[in-house]
Amino acid sequence: MIVKNEQAVLARCLHSVKGLVDEIIVVDTGSTDQTREIAARYTQKIYDFAWIDDFSAARNFAFQKAEMEYCIWLDADDVLPADQREGFLILKDRLSAERPDVVMMPYEVAFDGKGNPTFRYYRERIVKNHAGFVWEGAVHEVITPSGKILYSDVTVRHQKEGEGSPGRNLAIYERLLKQGREFSPREQFYYARELMYNGRLEEAQQGFLQFLQQGKGWVENNIDACRQRASCLKKLGRELDALRSLFDSFIYGPPRAETCCDIGAIWMERGSFETAAYWYEQALARPRMDESGAFVQQDCYGYLPSIQLCVCYDRLGQHEKARDLNELAASFKPDDPAVLLNRRYFEELFPNK
Repeated sequence: MIVKNEQAVLARCLHSVKGLVDEIIVVDTGSTDQTREIAARYTQKIYDFAWIDDFSAARNFAFQKAEMEYCIWLDADDVLPADQREGFLILKDRLSAERPDVVMMPYEVAFDGKGNPTFRYYRERIVKNHAGFVWEGAVHEVITPSGKILYSDVTVRHQKEGEGSPGRNLAIYERLLKQGREFSPREQFYYARELMYNGRLEEAQQGFLQFLQQGKGWVENNIDACRQRASCLKKLGRELDALRSLFDSFIYGPPRAETCCDIGAIWMERGSFETAAYWYEQALARPRMDESGAFVQQDCYGYLPSIQLCVCYDRLGQHEKARDLNELAASFKPDDPAVLLNRRYFEELFPNK
């Protein structure tokens, strides 16, 4: 792992993998707090790397220090949950038996108030050492999977503390532009996302459009770019353009539940409940495609379309159908406040049922 001023979270991360991995390598890019002292409790393999605004360079340096046959990477604010430890040990045995080049593992990065994951996707988490794999990209760095790829259900959680470094990634991208860097399609996609995160919505939607017009993006990034561009356009008051952007995503593959929910939300806000219900029904019918590498918003595969359909059908006067859909939503989130509020409403509406 690479670190800088991670004293608040580093022990939590390293403790979560203690006894599971055969060596721990920590590359410090300039800490001024107790990061190094904390790392020293878990490993003697602590190295310095002068920060050059390039995450890939730092990660590749860390991998060069690895001596084991496989490398797993973690950020300091990642953890391997306790209930994943046994699965991880089984996975290690599979490495010896199946000899994959890359292991893809779920990465949970957002959570609800009860700690349940709401946003996850697969990432290249373990790679064979000395097999030519390198990190690419100054920001949002990636190793391109190749060879024999194994999908595992052992999950890593990203449990961020605090605000991090707002604007850091965008500043790196903009320095690269000033230096004359021509972005790859992936870099253009993530540059547009950073513009969006920093509230520069007009530039962001133009950035997503530029990415899509290049016609060289990975399919899941294309679909997500349509969704994120639509989000920017909607916030800019360009609702029809937002809808068009969402429909553009269908060029790249079957509708994702996330996209159907986005479309349903626009029609619902317009008060067009019949049309909104159509799109939420589509969302409810869509299968999850976790192994596609897409950014998966789990609520869109069950809970969200159910609870929104409940509202739509209630407004359309189909109260019994609405009640049944609220119970369907409850099957995904039994203690959700909206579900419980709706249940009380339907109990008053149908006192004898």
